[in-house]
Amino acid sequence: MNHIVCLAYVPDTETKIKIGADGKSIDESDVKWIVSPYDEYALEEAIKTKETKGGTVTVVTFGPAKADVGLRECLARGANEAVRIAADGLAQVDSLGVAKLLAAAIKPMPFDVLWLGNKGVGTDAQTLVPMLAEFLDLPHVNLVTKLEWKDGAVTCWREIEGAKEVVETPLPALIAAQKGLNEPRYASLKGIMAAKKKTIAVKTPADLGVDVAAVSGDKAAVRWTKLELPPARQAVKLIPADDPAKAAEELLRLLRDEAKVL
Repeated sequence: MNHIVCLAYVPDTETKIKIGADGKSIDESDVKWIVSPYDEYALEEAIKTKETKGGTVTVVTFGPAKADVGLRECLARGANEAVRIAADGLAQVDSLGVAKLLAAAIKPMPFDVLWLGNKGVGTDAQTLVPMLAEFLDLPHVNLVTKLEWKDGAVTCWREIEGAKEVVETPLPALIAAQKGLNEPRYASLKGIMAAKKKTIAVKTPADLGVDVAAVSGDKAAVRWTKLELPPARQAVKLIPADDPAKAAEELLRLLRDEAKVL
């Protein structure tokens, strides 16, 4: 089985975000970048399946040159090949534009399963999975937490609100991983050394026949016009609990007179 894993290289979820000088982007000066955590579940499942059923794993991303670090990490974990669609110097590209670029890069590549995380951490609006499936004319299953492979098909257990749903789909298909599908592995020293020697294929939007100008910057379907940090949290007021009756009385006073929710 051949697998393609699409991944995003995003700010670490523990990074303290600062707004850039333009007010529409983040200040990247002190940002640590990582492979999006949900994409790690997708990568791990692809590698595990390759190890039991044979085949290859190719990782694909859209991003600037620094995203090569994330691709090499994936190669070190067990992916066979890596492709980066160059984003260097491009204006803001929305999820629709990214889906078009990924679809153009993937169409010529043979595969049985296309993997993504169910969402990207950062700019993704949880729209990439269905858009990419539509552009590639693939059945897709999202929020997958368990899999069972069959001849030419796969049964997926997926999370829905208040329940789980079991879906069977023929291959090729797009599967989007949810937390709980597996536990991503760490790269071994041997894998890290081998990954350093591998070549990352870099393709420009022009190579793929995609006019990025039509889906980026002011022409993007979705544009960031302004970024704002959430308001600072107010200081917490602690009520002494030595006397429960007085504590309850004080709590009611604060809710009525200060919070004004009563």
